[in-house]
Amino acid sequence: MVRNGAWEAVHPNAPQQFTRTLEGVAAQHEGNESGMCAAEANGSLRNVAIIAHVDHGKTTLVDAILKQSQIFAAHEHVGTLIMDSNDLERERGITILSKVTAIRYRDCVINIIDTPGHVDFGGEVERVVGMADGCLLLVDAAEGPMPQTRTVLQHALRRGLKPIIVINKIDRPNAQPEVALEATHDLLLELATSDDQLDCPVLYSNAKEGTAGTEPGGLTDSIRPILDAILDAIPAPVVDPDAPLQFHVTALDHDPHRGRIAIGRIVRGRLESGMRVTRIGADGPLPPTALSGILAFRGLSRQAIDRASAGDIVAVTGISDVMIGDTIADATEPEALPRIDVGEPSLQMQFSVNASPFAGREAKVSSTSRQIRARLERELLTNVALRVTDGPSADIFVVAGRGELHLAVLIETMRREGYEFEVSRPTVITKEIDGVKTEPYEECIVTCPQDAVGSVTQTLDSRGARLQRIDTSPTMDEVRIVYHSPTRALIGVRGTLITLTRGQATYATHLLGWEPWRKLPVPMRHGVLTASQDGMTVAYGLVGLQERGTPFIAPGEPVYEGMIVGLNRRPGDIAVNVTKQKQKTNIRSSTEDFTVKLVPAQPLSLEEALAFLADDELLEVTPTSLRLRKRVLSASLRNRERKRQEAASQ
Repeated sequence: MVRNGAWEAVHPNAPQQFTRTLEGVAAQHEGNESGMCAAEANGSLRNVAIIAHVDHGKTTLVDAILKQSQIFAAHEHVGTLIMDSNDLERERGITILSKVTAIRYRDCVINIIDTPGHVDFGGEVERVVGMADGCLLLVDAAEGPMPQTRTVLQHALRRGLKPIIVINKIDRPNAQPEVALEATHDLLLELATSDDQLDCPVLYSNAKEGTAGTEPGGLTDSIRPILDAILDAIPAPVVDPDAPLQFHVTALDHDPHRGRIAIGRIVRGRLESGMRVTRIGADGPLPPTALSGILAFRGLSRQAIDRASAGDIVAVTGISDVMIGDTIADATEPEALPRIDVGEPSLQMQFSVNASPFAGREAKVSSTSRQIRARLERELLTNVALRVTDGPSADIFVVAGRGELHLAVLIETMRREGYEFEVSRPTVITKEIDGVKTEPYEECIVTCPQDAVGSVTQTLDSRGARLQRIDTSPTMDEVRIVYHSPTRALIGVRGTLITLTRGQATYATHLLGWEPWRKLPVPMRHGVLTASQDGMTVAYGLVGLQERGTPFIAPGEPVYEGMIVGLNRRPGDIAVNVTKQKQKTNIRSSTEDFTVKLVPAQPLSLEEALAFLADDELLEVTPTSLRLRKRVLSASLRNRERKRQEAASQ
């Protein structure tokens, strides 16, 4: 912990000395008469994004910066993952939503933008990276650059951001910081858009311990070397505060008292509370309105201020219909900024009203088609990488996203909010290019123990993926396997690989582009066991199920006809009476005659259930349950339809 008073957090609870400094900065913003932004004149502002592949220590580094910034009182226990305020983020250990915080260091305000590291949430990176002037590129000292490292770095360099390389986790037993740095330099050389981006500082850190330095073996006892590099290497915003206002909206939030909050960067001009502005949306400028307030980021909180100048990242209130990508401009001289361009989705699935016999039992909010449509439309306000279109009927919606995890997080969020609905199997989005049907294809990188290489390659080869290379290291007991594969072939493969390697594999993908549709091996999945009638499962009835396959349910669970209750050991579906009771008689031969021994049920997680689904199946999602079911619940109707299709094929 730094205790010499050299740097403090921008926070209401900071010491009085810092408060006076903050007031001085505010006065500079208010009384600047030189025609230049105060941040440009004296270097008092830096906007930096932190980008990295998932699990390379990005959020942990932000934790270290915030804790050493002394923004928390001595008695506060804040734990870890401070910026991951969302419950799903903490449970999954990943960043899902981009967030902004601010600290003060050496009389300079540093706005820090924390971005997701998973490729499925790349849309969050694409929409917020434009607020920064530089970036911290974190790379794991053992893994080196990974697929999302390339993706996020490419977005940052295209925006003209000045990078700083931070080789993190150098305390790992298999760390190779020199190898990781060389690979990062190669990547930077490939993606840089200017010579200035190649001349970047290199630092090393152990974010978990809050230490950093300029040499792998010479870490200091704080994170200060990284902050020094930010001030020295990342330029202050180059802005014109006297030009007509342009404020680019890159994120939205909501407050029960203030209403919708627009978050973004002032590209030029000044903002003042109560001033008249014009919102320029996708369809052009709208009638002027008055801002009701301006909020500046101060540590983990937001503080109301009267005015802000070009280069600042702030939040504004008072514009009810503002959208991400809009420009808030001077009412007398409205001029739009380019709208945010976000990559297209690659997977889609159907969301529909719950039509199972249990519909309405577990929902906490109304889940009619109108309510589900309204919820999805609200999601579109902030989830810029999502697409929603009408389905084949009024109660079906086609939802498209960037990957399985992107869609699974939306499903989990909605069920926690109390909604119930049904979803279909994820399918890839195709498009026609020069008259040829194409589909998305990805680079897939799997890191696994050497003894698992055979099972991993066999799994991916059987799906039609094409092996590119296998990298081994004499100092590591791990192998990196690189495949190129259609996205269609990778649906559900993550869980399979983790199971095959007993949780020791890491799996990452990167969208490469679109390639002509090609025939893939037919996926092999045995049939399912379905409940033959409604009722409550009992142990005696489940004996017949476990004799035929793997049970998904335990005794005492409600079921309905057509609900999937297990996986058959053989091809073909079988209806099983899992509610069957043992006949009661007066004859008892021995204890073993009526003692039932059941194997433990193996319920599927949300991601496992989505990967398990076949085309004729649905997943019923409620706040308390996940139920697999057939689209057609009646076994006789399914058999009749199957026979009709077989006759038609002949």
